[in-house]
Amino acid sequence: MPGIVAIFTKMPAEFAGDQLTRMIGTLRHERFYTSGSWSDKTSGVYVGWVARPNSFLDKTPVKNETGDIVLAFSGEEFPEPETKQRLKERGHEFDETGPAYLAHLYEDDRSFPLGLNGRFHGVIFDRNLGTVMVFNDRYGMHRIYFHESRDAFYFASEVKAILAVCPELRRIDSRGLGEFISSGVVLENRTLFHDILALPPASAWVFRNGTIERKGTYFDPREWEDQGELAQEDYYKDLRATFTRNLARYFSGGDKIAMSLTGGLDTRMIFASRNFAPGALPCYTFGSMFRENHDVRVAKKVADVCEQPFQVIVPGQEFLSEFPKYAERTVYLTEGRVDVGRSPDLYLNERAREIAPVRMTGNYGGEMLRGVQAFKPEDPMLGLFSSEVLGSVKQATQTYAEIRRGHPITFAAFKQAPWYQQGVLGLEETQLTMRSPYLDNDFVRTVYRSPRAALASNDVSLRLVADGNRKLSKILTDRGVGGQSRVAAATSHALLEFMFKAEYAYDMGMPQWLARLDHSLSRLQLQRLFLGRHKVFHFRVWYQDALAGYVQEILLDARSLSRPYIEGKRMESVVRGHLKGDRNYTTDLHKLLTLEILHRQFFDTQEVNRGRQELTTPSSADHLATA
Repeated sequence: MPGIVAIFTKMPAEFAGDQLTRMIGTLRHERFYTSGSWSDKTSGVYVGWVARPNSFLDKTPVKNETGDIVLAFSGEEFPEPETKQRLKERGHEFDETGPAYLAHLYEDDRSFPLGLNGRFHGVIFDRNLGTVMVFNDRYGMHRIYFHESRDAFYFASEVKAILAVCPELRRIDSRGLGEFISSGVVLENRTLFHDILALPPASAWVFRNGTIERKGTYFDPREWEDQGELAQEDYYKDLRATFTRNLARYFSGGDKIAMSLTGGLDTRMIFASRNFAPGALPCYTFGSMFRENHDVRVAKKVADVCEQPFQVIVPGQEFLSEFPKYAERTVYLTEGRVDVGRSPDLYLNERAREIAPVRMTGNYGGEMLRGVQAFKPEDPMLGLFSSEVLGSVKQATQTYAEIRRGHPITFAAFKQAPWYQQGVLGLEETQLTMRSPYLDNDFVRTVYRSPRAALASNDVSLRLVADGNRKLSKILTDRGVGGQSRVAAATSHALLEFMFKAEYAYDMGMPQWLARLDHSLSRLQLQRLFLGRHKVFHFRVWYQDALAGYVQEILLDARSLSRPYIEGKRMESVVRGHLKGDRNYTTDLHKLLTLEILHRQFFDTQEVNRGRQELTTPSSADHLATA
């Protein structure tokens, strides 16, 4: 993911500069990326970046009028409308199209970065104070990792940049491994890599002369938890006013924006709350290779009502033919934060970038407004992993139980989003800029005042749509929610829920008894009755058919079968059982493939050097010419 790298050290400038160059080069994943660097050798500050063209980071570094304040800023910030005008009235001059105003905001606001709104991380150098601050957004969504060595502090938007200069860290973290196997994600601020951590949410760490002076935080979610609930009607009025007022911020800037439209409520709420001129907002939906799914059908209707152009992007045969590339790049780009089951997202967002460089989504709406829980731990298959790993898996289950305690919005916004959902976000943002209004500070602060009953229903979301656009409220969602007639909606909801669960049962969630039955009736191809009605990815049948050769090539290789955390004979039976068709091990294959690819890319010394050249598109010469 484009972002910042930094070294704070007392090491010789020549050595630190060489390390910085290598860290920057590691992040040059696409030829359209730009890069650069800035340093203050006297203070031991070395900062570099890799950016998408025209992004905030592409306009880094920014300075105040005297050059005493220098800022590198990655991500986006969506300020109050009067913020920039207030700074100009105080005599500051800056380009309004980028992050230059933030350097002046730092000068004027000593609580900085408390007032910032968005997903970001940054480094700000203050020559007058002799300090440098590393900070990130209050949710920790725009990730930045760090490692503290004897000689330096290293920061980077991707772990691999730190590994490039600290190869001794190429060791898998046993606790992170147990959490990945259990939940598909590493919890808290850990990673899969030994002694490399993610910067905690709302961090503001201050350094002086190359060493840490203060590890501070500027926000605690308890400030929002302690607000108290509002009455139902008061809550709705505040929420609607906040959402409608702040939505315009997310459609600002000079880059073209397209809407990633779904059949659900969250993208529809955006359309209902803001008027767009006909044809002004291109829309697209991700579809299935088997049939026109319900997301596509509903999204078409929404786009038609709003008079916006619409198209469908499908991960079909082209994706399947290039699956090894997308699977391996997905693991490499995310460093195991998502498994290969999300590799179609990389393909789809490459296609989406051709429509517009900014993708507007309804991400996090369900989690904030309706308490949607996106992940939970599950026990791994018996006999598949070593006893040592199972100890870490048990610990992961206990950790998850502990973090689930407390306020549901705190879990959704400050734990589930940065630990689980950020992995897919990071993969998507290698290709384009992702936006959503549902992590807006004012919006989340208001949601904390929700009556608990409101989190258990769709009522608030449905009312927001109806009050904004009556025509949109008449369209049933992809799950049969809404519409005019309660009877019709209930009937449609029941049918669509049955089809949704049936598709899950015929896809990755197929129980073993049904897998055996389906195999015995394989000539009937019963899955074609269900697949593609709701889902876009169909890995159970893909692994058995188009991707079978790749699964065997990777997992039945002698290296894979001899990994110390895997029981090789059991993994071999998993692969052969799934490919035969009378067993369903889709989720297990996702994790096994991901771990093996991760091992070859980051932990096997012989594989690392060869794989790095294959997975990093530009050459090192490309980087040196632009850094």
